[in-house]
Amino acid sequence: MAKRIYLCLAHMSETGMEQKYIQEAFDTNWVVPLGPNVNGFEQDLESFVGQDKRVVALSSGTSAVHLALIACGVVPGDEVIVQSFTFCASSHPITYLGATPVFVDSEEETWNMDPDLLEVAIKDRIAKTGKKPKAIVPVALYGMPYQIDRIMEIADRYEIPVIEDAAEGFGSKFKGQVLGTFGKYGVLSFNGNKMITTSGGGALITPDQDSWREIMMYATQYRESYPYYQHEKIGYNYRMSNICAGIGRGQMTVVNDHIAHHKHVQKLYEELLADTKGITVHSQPKGQCSMVNGQCSMVNGQCSMVFDSNYWLCTITLDPELKIKGQENAYKTVVTGAVGGAAGVIHVADSATTDCQPNENVEALRVYMDKAGIEARPVWKPMHKQPVYKQAPAYVNGVSEAIFKVGMCLPAGPYVTDEDVKYIVDTIKDAIVG
Repeated sequence: MAKRIYLCLAHMSETGMEQKYIQEAFDTNWVVPLGPNVNGFEQDLESFVGQDKRVVALSSGTSAVHLALIACGVVPGDEVIVQSFTFCASSHPITYLGATPVFVDSEEETWNMDPDLLEVAIKDRIAKTGKKPKAIVPVALYGMPYQIDRIMEIADRYEIPVIEDAAEGFGSKFKGQVLGTFGKYGVLSFNGNKMITTSGGGALITPDQDSWREIMMYATQYRESYPYYQHEKIGYNYRMSNICAGIGRGQMTVVNDHIAHHKHVQKLYEELLADTKGITVHSQPKGQCSMVNGQCSMVNGQCSMVFDSNYWLCTITLDPELKIKGQENAYKTVVTGAVGGAAGVIHVADSATTDCQPNENVEALRVYMDKAGIEARPVWKPMHKQPVYKQAPAYVNGVSEAIFKVGMCLPAGPYVTDEDVKYIVDTIKDAIVG
């Protein structure tokens, strides 16, 4: 295959609406972190998520997590409960504020925060520290909805605000309702590899006008209304640029097409790998209709499912006994570049191995696919196993670490065609020994 198949790359709209909005920004000299495109993009997002929410467009999903934590009153010495099975952007902002992340492991069905373990963690933190955690941060891992009904019930009972990290779950739904609209705040990301992109950017879903205004203040250096610069709180330069927002407005015209495509790719993987021994495609819980008072909950005339994932990335697990070509050479040499094209400077590892890593057959399959022009990656390494968080409290059941050892992400973006999926599956099958 001549082209390289990447894990997930954004796709511009065929109508070129992104270029139209960008050109308007240049023509009207709105090349700043505010303007008509920013306002328009926020209105588009508010219409998309519904529930009468207000949205602030920001420079990144990470900044959205940061501002949501501030809005929940997180200060140095506080604790925040966060899902361990996630990307570091879910937890790093907690440390920006001098607070401590308290990691909670996953349940097996969705790979997301285990509600039972969440309550264990809350009770134990109260017993150990004498105070409640300031917030709870569940994560829509690879777009999969979390058990938000149970998480919200527990959070409401202990009166702890929930910040939904739906950065990977834009457009995913639970019982017909868009993720990011259940908790007090909802985090979105529009990085270059997300469901839609603004090249880099994010947004925070807020509950009401007052919360929206306060977040807006924090996102624009928290300036007071004087004819000169007066600052009474520490603010941040987190507002999205009018240029990036123009891309976002164009992307909103194809968001439903993108989501449908990801679901289509997931279905193809499920069908084509169904009879491949040792490979399991992870999928959302099936056969669960959303019921309200014993009646099927209808959304636009359609029966709504409890779990409705956008399948931002499609994932598989490998049986530990599965043998892959080249497996005997896995982890024999140090990786000198960041797998997956990570931005910025990286350190060359001192050793080819760590105390927590994917199994050798997973690494061998990654290398085999890379040589075939296919980008694949291990699933996220749980945060409680990251060296930077070795001192952080963690409530674990072994689920996320077990999945990390056997899990792999497969390409799923808008550029991935049906023929690409067939080629990927054929490559996986060819890599299997025996």
